[in-house]
Amino acid sequence: MNCPACNNTLTEVSIENIQLDICKGGCGGIWFDRFELQQLDEPHEFTDEHLVDVLAKESRTRTDPSQRLQCPKCEDVVMMRHFHSVKKEVEVDQCPKCNGYWLDDGELFKIRQQFKTEEEKNQAAQNHFSKLFDNELTAMKKESDEKAEQSQRIARMFRLITPSYYYSKLKN
Repeated sequence: MNCPACNNTLTEVSIENIQLDICKGGCGGIWFDRFELQQLDEPHEFTDEHLVDVLAKESRTRTDPSQRLQCPKCEDVVMMRHFHSVKKEVEVDQCPKCNGYWLDDGELFKIRQQFKTEEEKNQAAQNHFSKLFDNELTAMKKESDEKAEQSQRIARMFRLITPSYYYSKLKN
């Protein structure tokens, strides 16, 4: 498999029983197959020394960070670029087909420094979405409650103004 950033041949390396494809001798990027990044994105999951040894700092091939990258696994699929977390500090490339991730040199270390645990990451996401949507959701609930109350008032009015004998004539 070739590096999507510099076209160097990727080297398979095992870290914590996960097979990663690393661009050794090239740009220093790392390919994560589906669900692999989630197993290594927190500081307690493995020590950075494991990866530092594997990615010994030799001269790196320069790449254009604005360039859209092809997925190294899926033929003719351009990866999507998005922020990895709500902190918006690290932008990653993700394949929409195989759900793999390409991280450029140093991005894994930045991701691992953002949150110490999954709970901390989830709390940050919850806080972010609360800031974005809580006011709107509260307004929608209030509007929904008001409409429900209005519907109940209309139903009660029809119950009061409709004589019961109409019901008996409808049955006959």
